[in-house]
Amino acid sequence: MKTPVLALVLVLFFGSFISAQPIPPDSLYLGQIPPGNIPQIFNLSVNTGSIPAERIAISNDNKEIYYSEVHSYYPTTGDTIKYYRYSGNNWTGPFKLFESYSSPALSVNGDTMYFQNANVETFYSINNGLNWSNPKRLLTNLNTAHYLQGTNNGNYYISSIPNVGIGASDWCKLLINGPDTTTVSLGLPLNSAGDNLDFFVSRNESFIIVSKPIGNSAKLCISYPKNDGSWTNPKNLGSQINFGLSMWGPYVSSDNKYLFYTTGTQPDYSDTYVYWVRIDSLVDSLMYTNFVPYVKNKITDQTVIKGESFTFSIPDSTFIDDDGNNTLTYHATLTNGIPLPSWLTFDTISATFTGTPDMIQTINIRVKATDTAGAYVATTFKIIVEEPTSINPGKGQGFRIYPNPTKGIFTVSLDAVSSDMASLEIRNLEGKLILRKTFIKDIGIDITDKPTGQYILEMVIGNEIIHQMVCKQ
Repeated sequence: MKTPVLALVLVLFFGSFISAQPIPPDSLYLGQIPPGNIPQIFNLSVNTGSIPAERIAISNDNKEIYYSEVHSYYPTTGDTIKYYRYSGNNWTGPFKLFESYSSPALSVNGDTMYFQNANVETFYSINNGLNWSNPKRLLTNLNTAHYLQGTNNGNYYISSIPNVGIGASDWCKLLINGPDTTTVSLGLPLNSAGDNLDFFVSRNESFIIVSKPIGNSAKLCISYPKNDGSWTNPKNLGSQINFGLSMWGPYVSSDNKYLFYTTGTQPDYSDTYVYWVRIDSLVDSLMYTNFVPYVKNKITDQTVIKGESFTFSIPDSTFIDDDGNNTLTYHATLTNGIPLPSWLTFDTISATFTGTPDMIQTINIRVKATDTAGAYVATTFKIIVEEPTSINPGKGQGFRIYPNPTKGIFTVSLDAVSSDMASLEIRNLEGKLILRKTFIKDIGIDITDKPTGQYILEMVIGNEIIHQMVCKQ
C-alpha cells in the first residue's frame, strides 16, 4: 500500500481526548431512557426523506455521538456523518461533519475516526482536540475495506476480500507487516457463503456480533473466541432483536451494555431506524447455551472397487461441536432419505462405513451429526464403485490396479505368484524413473509424490515391460 507504515501507526494510535467532568447519568445517550431487553428506537435527527442508518460511534467520555444520515439505498446516496455534542450541561446539535461518508467508528483512544464511502473504501480523520482533519483514504491495497475496527489488544478487524476466503467477502483480521497490509479470513464457522459485511468486535475481544446472511435476510448473531484463535459457531440473538427484514450496523457501547443497530420492516425503508437494546445479560447467557455443530471440512468422495471389501471412517475434523464435549452421534442415509444399500453398513458411534460393493454404481450419501442437545448438521459425499483395472500381460499372470491409479494411492494385485520379480515403475514423460515398487503378489502403492500432470506407469516382470500406460492427474 502507499500509506507509510509510520503514518498508519500514528493514525491508529495517536493521542486521546482530554475529558472534562463526567456526564450526568440522566443525560447519557442524548438523555433518552435506556431500554431493557426489548429494542427501542434511538432517536437521531435527519432531514426529511432521509433515514438514520448504519453503525453509530460514541466517544469514550460519552459526550459525543456520531451517526450516519442516508438518503437512499442501494447504492447509498446522500450519505452524511453527523454528531451531537454534550456541552454546557446540554446536548447540542446535530452538526454536519462529513458529506458523502457513512458508518463512523472511533479508534481505541478516540481521536481517530474511520468511515467509508459508497464504494466500500475506508477513510480516516484525526481530531487535534478542536477539529477533525479532512478525510484521507486508508488501506488502498484492499479490494474492499468495510467496518474497520480496533481493539484494546492492538488487533484490527475488517470485512474485506482475503486471498483465501469463504464468501464473497469475509470478516478478517487486518495484518500490517512493513509496507504490506493484508487480510486473513476468520474462517468457518463465523464466515459463510455470500457477503459477510457488517459486524462489531468488542474492545476486549470477548465476543463478536455479525450481521450473518441467513436466506434472503441478515440476522444479528454472536460468536465467542476459542483458544485456538478461531471463533464459535454464531448464535442468533433472537426474534426480539432480529424482528426486521434485515439487521445491520451493529455497535455496542464501551461498557458492553447496549447494542445499537439498524433495521426496519418495510422494503422501501420507510420505517428504518437505529434501535438500541440492553444486551449484557444476553451476551453472558448465550455463551453457556448449546452450540450447534457445524461442518468444518467436507467429506471427500470415495472410490472403491466392486467385489473388494473396504472400510472408511469419517475424519474427526469433519464435524465440530463448540460445546467441547465432542459427543456426537452420526446417522447416514442416501441423500433422498432412503436407507443405505444392504451391502453397506454404518457405525453411528465411530462414523465408519464398511462393505463389499456388488455392482458398479455411484451412491450419494448424507451424513448427519447430532449433539447431546439434539442439534445437528449434515453434509453429503459420494461412494463411487468402479470395476478393477485388469491387465493380462500374456504370461498367465494377470494383475489389477485399483482404484484408479491417478488417485495417488492404489493397490496392485498379481493374480499368481511369479517366479520372476515384479515391479511397478513411475516415470515422467522424459522417461526419468521417479518411483519403483517391487512385489510378488499384492502391494499398496503410494505415489502421492508423483509428477503433476501426465506421467508413465509401467508394469515390469523380470526385465520385460509387460504393460505401459500414460496417466494424468
